[in-house]
Amino acid sequence: MLELAVNGGRRYWAWLGFLGVVILSGAGFYSRQLDVGLAITGLSRDVTWGFYVAQLTFLVGVAASAVMLVLPYYVHNFKVFGRITIIGEFLAAATISICLLFLFVDLGQPMRALNVFLYPTPHSIIFWDATVLVGYLLLNIVIGWNVLEAERNGVAAQAWLRPLIFLSIPWAFAIHTVTAFLYCGLPGRGLWLTAILAPRFLASAFASGPALLILLCLFLRKAADFDAGRPAITALSKIVAYGLLANLFFLLCEIFVVFYSRIPAHMDHFIYLYAGMDGHGGLVAWMQASLGLMVVAAVLLLIPATRNRYSTLSAACVMVFVGTWIDKGMGLIAGGFIPSPLHEITEYAPTAPEIAISIGVYGIGGFLLTVLLKIAIGVKRETAA
Repeated sequence: MLELAVNGGRRYWAWLGFLGVVILSGAGFYSRQLDVGLAITGLSRDVTWGFYVAQLTFLVGVAASAVMLVLPYYVHNFKVFGRITIIGEFLAAATISICLLFLFVDLGQPMRALNVFLYPTPHSIIFWDATVLVGYLLLNIVIGWNVLEAERNGVAAQAWLRPLIFLSIPWAFAIHTVTAFLYCGLPGRGLWLTAILAPRFLASAFASGPALLILLCLFLRKAADFDAGRPAITALSKIVAYGLLANLFFLLCEIFVVFYSRIPAHMDHFIYLYAGMDGHGGLVAWMQASLGLMVVAAVLLLIPATRNRYSTLSAACVMVFVGTWIDKGMGLIAGGFIPSPLHEITEYAPTAPEIAISIGVYGIGGFLLTVLLKIAIGVKRETAA
């Protein structure tokens, strides 16, 4: 099937060429980081995780959301998702690749990344997080590729794939749950020290991931003449609505517990994020915008007339994606470090090289996703013909 990836028109190759330039630009900045170290980033002694880890945390949820297609289609025989399940699986594979790359660039000495597997430490959450991420990547590639190849050949998928499909369902929940445990298991960080952090992660994942998939399907409908079907888009939009409402509900629960208990170490993080503290408010506008975007999107998704119209649905999905990206990205990571356990405020903002490297990583993910989608859509067209 790889031959389908090299059979494209001018726009396809122009897009891949553009992504290649983006990747090379990011690689240039990364070479500078290898030489100088993380000093070129906005990280400090008080804020040791930043933009890279924020992207990893958010994108793990996008990858995990593929289960919202796999579970209904393979377990409950929901045929509406038949045309887009492979799209979701390949989106998950590309997204997990980006996550692993962000983990790689966040390390000051990237060659030490192999130490996680060369010298395994089962009592460490980092070990389990790396394990589930790599395992989920392999599951989606193996399942998606073999199911697509069977479809192209007009035969049933191999029997040995079915256990892997069922295994991928709890594995999808595990990758985001373990990621949440990385944070909520750390004492002294009031923003993360909550038992519902994992449910919050999953709720936001089941909103942002399907929202991105809807936008991707609507784009492919125009750019590649690939129609996922209105029933599939409608079902996905309802999943986005439910996931977003659950995410907002969990956020309200957090706010109630934090401010009703009146524990300063817990309140200070929320005060800094949403109102500013002691003259510091670098994230206030971002967090207020995030909350506003999610609330407006929830309204649009709850009203059938706006949810079923592609123009307003697209706007709502963009709001969901951007709103959760801010909330679970920069808001969660930087907000967990500010203020410090000593109640000192050291603000964080990503530097230009940090952003350029991140764009380069996204470029690699976009390149992988483009090639995988080219193969998937090519097979769909062959079988339809």
